[in-house]
Amino acid sequence: MRALACIVLGFASLTAAAKIDRKALVNRHNPVVTEKNLPGPSQVGNGEIAIGVDLTGLQTYSDHYAILSNWAWHKFPPEMDPSKLEPTMLDSNGRKVPYEYSTVEFGGSQDQAELVRWMIANPHRVNLAKLGFIITKKDGSATTYDDVQNAVQKVDMYRGVIESTYEIEGVPVKVTTVAHPEIDAFAVKVESEKIADGTMGISIAFPYASDGAFSNGADWSKPDKHSTKADITPNGATFERKMDDTKYWVRLKTGGKADVEQNSEHHFSIMPEKGKKEMTAVVQFSPEKPKGKLPNFNDTFAKSVDHWQNFWETGGAIDLSESTDPRWFELERRVVLSQYVLAVNEAGSLPPQESGLVNNGWWGKFHYEMIWWHGTHYFLWDRDNLAKYMNVYPENLETWKKLAEKQGYDGVRWPKTIGGKSQWEWPNHINPVLIWQQPHPIFFAELDYRNHPTKETLEKWKDVVLETADFMASYAFYNKEEGRYVLGPPLNVVSENCDPLTTQNPTFELSYWRTGLRLAQEWRKRLGMEENPKYNDVIAKLSPLPVQDGVYVSWENIPDMWTRYNFEHPGLIGPYGMLPGDGVDVPTMDKTFKKVMETWRLDQTWGWDFPMLSMCAAKLGHYDTAIDLLLNYERFHVEQHGLVGGGGPFPYFPGNGGLLYAVAFLAAGWDGAPEGNAPGFPKEGWVVKWENLKKAL
Repeated sequence: MRALACIVLGFASLTAAAKIDRKALVNRHNPVVTEKNLPGPSQVGNGEIAIGVDLTGLQTYSDHYAILSNWAWHKFPPEMDPSKLEPTMLDSNGRKVPYEYSTVEFGGSQDQAELVRWMIANPHRVNLAKLGFIITKKDGSATTYDDVQNAVQKVDMYRGVIESTYEIEGVPVKVTTVAHPEIDAFAVKVESEKIADGTMGISIAFPYASDGAFSNGADWSKPDKHSTKADITPNGATFERKMDDTKYWVRLKTGGKADVEQNSEHHFSIMPEKGKKEMTAVVQFSPEKPKGKLPNFNDTFAKSVDHWQNFWETGGAIDLSESTDPRWFELERRVVLSQYVLAVNEAGSLPPQESGLVNNGWWGKFHYEMIWWHGTHYFLWDRDNLAKYMNVYPENLETWKKLAEKQGYDGVRWPKTIGGKSQWEWPNHINPVLIWQQPHPIFFAELDYRNHPTKETLEKWKDVVLETADFMASYAFYNKEEGRYVLGPPLNVVSENCDPLTTQNPTFELSYWRTGLRLAQEWRKRLGMEENPKYNDVIAKLSPLPVQDGVYVSWENIPDMWTRYNFEHPGLIGPYGMLPGDGVDVPTMDKTFKKVMETWRLDQTWGWDFPMLSMCAAKLGHYDTAIDLLLNYERFHVEQHGLVGGGGPFPYFPGNGGLLYAVAFLAAGWDGAPEGNAPGFPKEGWVVKWENLKKAL
């Protein structure tokens, strides 16, 4: 009877009668912030640009918040030539293969150290400005954050609006902050007697770029390294910014007359005329000199509301509010907040870096292997239109085919870490030998085709899928003596905690190789092509997933697996859940999962490890554990603003993306999942209503 109820519920969840009240769903989780020093900011943005604000509604007192975009990048002079990097020749089953592996401590020549450092740090994202308020006391002295009293900040996610209220010396202030969804602009409205008496205005300041690997992208100590040219008008200014070879423009316009004053070389104040209790301003950022009319606050506010209401009323949704399990509220909260912060930070023209547009982690570079955890959820949540950045595959196909050719392989070898549109990979001892990202574009293509099974989709991904599979087939080395194909060495495993010069046949990668080549054959059939015999040969003869003492291990012949290497990503779990299970023996995986949960140092893991573990748990039938893994671990928590903390640079958005993929997996199911609604949720205590979610592979 219970199974029948689940089936009925699964059907009802897709009917008009059971339509989710999406506005109520979102609004019950709107953040209300009162703490002044949370590790992350409240944000508004459009996926291409975002601003993080403190409790004043702008960046008045918080030096570590930023305005970052996908288009603003900088390189430190003098410009260096990455083609001059001397690769290190690494042994690959008796063949010398060139790798951009030239760090001083790992075999590179000493005279290359400067070039290596330059390639690692460049290019990096630019913190476009610090936009805050000028707030003075009645006696004319400057305020500090301590003077901001009774502060309450509400993030209205359903409308994309931040409302901040507070008092300065007993005088109320109300600030409304929004982002324009179509142009890279922010708008702010201030309502207060402090506007009328001239003790509150707007401040904008411009920094130089920071060379810190983890920073907000701003260096305020080098005012002579950049220039700010201001064209001041009666109600604002246009600023022309030049920082070495980087140029951009900022246009600021107020709703009424304002006095714009240059306080120092890169710092400006905008004070409204006295007597009025309201001030509005719109600030636009652009890589080119802006043209046309700048929208006012009301226009921007209306655009924001329309955009976000449409966002929430379309795409996937999940409502857990009728559940009796007390964990429902926190899981639903994490799902809603993750959707918001990812749409703000990770819906632009470039793959996101691990901290999105919050700060400049890893110099703001994105990771090809992390695109999986940032972006696959868009396909399951019927929002693949937001995954525009998948264009990095066809756009860069020819560049990375050259890398494969240089190394003596067929097809295309995808890199690991890239900054902006640069054509070089970060040359450290990990990135060039990492391989788990290679099958990703085939996986993405398959998700896209399932949502859009058209000729256009096939043509869009055709070359990417086939060239990727060609590399994978040629990378696998055939050991004639043993009659099998092997992966590596050299290679670095997904957990990045092995010796890449000796490691061979990692469990995750072996399974993913099978999945990628199997799907590539399906694509060949869809394209009207014959199967590639090499793909089939590799699949048939590829080494089995390595087993020791009845459980899978991270790679073949690993020593002291459960005491020395039971930290970092538990990638050996990934083949069954994150991946569809090619090459997996289910009873062995079940024993492995239990061993991981008993012995793994989960305090030394990263944010996406828990969604990966959760999906494996659900697929194995451990439904309660699957939910617990998304909620109850210190290394995987969702801050008040929705940003994932723990296990890496803060915030760590692969955790948010992984959470969304895993919840869709639990709710809508996967290939071969049990019949009925929400096959990955516990059978007791949960009422799972969902709309427009897609089944996972």
